[in-house]
Amino acid sequence: MNTESKNAAADRAPDKLRWMVLLTVIVGTFLGRLDQTVVNLAIPKIIDDFGVTVSSASWIVTAYIIANAVFVPIWGKLGDTIGRKKVYVIGFLVFIFGSILAGLAWNLSSMVVFRIIQAVASSADYPTAMAIIAVTFRTPKERGQALGIWSSAFASSAVFGPLIGGPLIDTFGWRSVFLINLPVGLLGLFMALAYVRELVSEKKILNFDWWGSATLGVALATLVLLLDRGSDWGWTSPSALVSYALIVVFSLIFWLIERTHPEPVVDFEFFRNDTFNGALLNNFLLFLAMMGSVYAVPIFAQTFLGYDATQSGLLFVPMGVCIPLSAAILGRYFQSRNYSNRAVIFWSTAGGAAAFYLLSFIDPRSTAFDLYMPLAVMAVFMGFGMGPRTNAIAGAVPPSEIGVASSILALARNIGGAFGVAIFATLINTFSENNVLALSRYSIIHATSAVERATAVALIELKAQVLAYAEIYRLAAVVVLLSAFTVFLMKKEESGAKLSHEEAARAEAG
Repeated sequence: MNTESKNAAADRAPDKLRWMVLLTVIVGTFLGRLDQTVVNLAIPKIIDDFGVTVSSASWIVTAYIIANAVFVPIWGKLGDTIGRKKVYVIGFLVFIFGSILAGLAWNLSSMVVFRIIQAVASSADYPTAMAIIAVTFRTPKERGQALGIWSSAFASSAVFGPLIGGPLIDTFGWRSVFLINLPVGLLGLFMALAYVRELVSEKKILNFDWWGSATLGVALATLVLLLDRGSDWGWTSPSALVSYALIVVFSLIFWLIERTHPEPVVDFEFFRNDTFNGALLNNFLLFLAMMGSVYAVPIFAQTFLGYDATQSGLLFVPMGVCIPLSAAILGRYFQSRNYSNRAVIFWSTAGGAAAFYLLSFIDPRSTAFDLYMPLAVMAVFMGFGMGPRTNAIAGAVPPSEIGVASSILALARNIGGAFGVAIFATLINTFSENNVLALSRYSIIHATSAVERATAVALIELKAQVLAYAEIYRLAAVVVLLSAFTVFLMKKEESGAKLSHEEAARAEAG
């Protein structure tokens, strides 16, 4: 075999392992996302063990969310420059280390610090994983399928958290939800070292944008804190007003820095791209409605149907199964028929809107099937659209900027989800109060005793709350349907989505 043939064979060899690369990043993404949801189940046990209040313990979750949001764009920029495999492996190592420390935490302060370490490490996964997939799968068809499967794993991990965490906590205690990351993390680390090639952008950073990163971090941290605590503080409280001011001021400073910095952490030129903007807005609105309304499902089940935490978690099993199956099977079907990203995203989102509308019919007489069906339908439609949503972002930017673009996508999804939970949690209370007033205005209570009157009032309040849930699901359906039309902001042909073999190879050179 001559030298040229050997080089060609060497170039083809890694392609045989590209699906192992996909499996590798799925393990990392699933583990990091799973950790967020599993820990929520352990909070009551941690409160008892450390002897702290519920309000204090909420910092275990809040600190993680803030740190994760702040460091996503930083890791995305570093991954594009020093090497995505380096950043991915560093993130894995630090995540394992932070998980062990969290499992050995001795009080609330130590737990919060160790959770921040976990969050900083976990935030390295999303932007680097997406970039690794985008340049490992060189043809648009395979890249779309791979991104769809990976994105579905990201969504499914939130569903499987309660199913995995509950038995772990009940059997081995709350520390097990952290310590289990050691064997699984070591497996993912070994796979990353074995299968992932080093991927470095040709664009080298000479002056890292530290001031931009810092001001963005302050703005994001304040925003996430406000969304997490706003309902407790009151949206017009002094704490909330200070938060609004900090968000505006530091966002403006960040924008001014990015305009003049030669190597900005977020390149605002991205936002001149219609396809990028349309896909980003679609993801933001979709995750806002999905996270906000799905968040309310277990609350409804436990409040009105008498379900316990485990039974509520089981409601999401069909959703967790249907998302990856839809991404793999239907996603591949649409790609084989050469449907455009725009068409698949539109019908995926519009179908999801119909599923949200179905949820508006649930009431205290609903069975488990009445919840299974709309959640499963939602998962099917969302699943096959995951790949095109992610691929539209990857295809709208140069290969050297995929890491940064994917970090912006991660921020849009995370911030959208945070907005959704905050908005829908507030709206449930607001709609309930308004419905009580409306029902009371048009109700005549014929009561002969205090007990009968109290029963009638309780029934009005119950009806008001049930109507509030129906209203938020109808609102979610409208938001999702509107997000479907964002595809018309996208160009019909995403020029960046069709990288040649040579362009992909240059993007991988390092």
